[in-house]
Amino acid sequence: MNPAPEIRNDVPQIEIAGVTKSYGNGPAVLQSLDLTVCREEFVSIISPSGCGKSTILKLISGLTAPTSGTIRVEGMTPQNARETVSYVFQEATLLPWRTVTANIGLSLELEGVASDRRKKTIASLLALVGLNHVAGAYPRELSGGMKMRVSIARALATSPRLLLLDEPFAALDEMSRDRLNEEILRLRSEQKWAAVFVTHSVAEAAFLSDRIVVLAPNPGRIHAVFPVDLPSPRVAALRTSPEFDALVSRVSHALRETLAA
Repeated sequence: MNPAPEIRNDVPQIEIAGVTKSYGNGPAVLQSLDLTVCREEFVSIISPSGCGKSTILKLISGLTAPTSGTIRVEGMTPQNARETVSYVFQEATLLPWRTVTANIGLSLELEGVASDRRKKTIASLLALVGLNHVAGAYPRELSGGMKMRVSIARALATSPRLLLLDEPFAALDEMSRDRLNEEILRLRSEQKWAAVFVTHSVAEAAFLSDRIVVLAPNPGRIHAVFPVDLPSPRVAALRTSPEFDALVSRVSHALRETLAA
């Protein structure tokens, strides 16, 4: 496995400057986007549908290129920074013929990691996400929450410094979503990665984030940014606090403004 580029402490994790994105001859999906994400910061992006949230993740990961403007990840182009980044999609996208252990180890296999090291990494990740008891199970035997935990463990297998999450909990029931929100913050506190998280849930964004970015549509652009000044570590009881309710109310109001504009 090739070593990830050395970390540079003199640059932000992500710098997006003047980025506009169109697909083919179509209208701009994003226009004049400026966004900086600091090291170990958790930034959530929320908006009405069709504002380009997922496109931002694709741009950061190098899956697509901006029409104009620049993107840097740790001072590098997204293509050169790929070994520092992992992506968690809306669906768990597990291979049905592989066990939990084999799914988690897939990226390590593809990178040619030695068997002994691969086994140690997988064992550590199984413990980290609490899935030792289903290590030999297949995806069809897992709940939706378990599948997503496997997907997250697989993303963490390559020790990323940046995690991109595209509505990974959208299909789960509220209790499962809340538990996984708490789990993702625990994992982040242990592994110290930055995150850009796309969601439609204001409460989820408020619970997880250091900062919330609200996009307006047609074309996608930044409408408002909310620093999140809530106590850490975040615990379940925070969701019933007046401070939490006030933040959810302010972000929800900003979302309504984007629809009225």
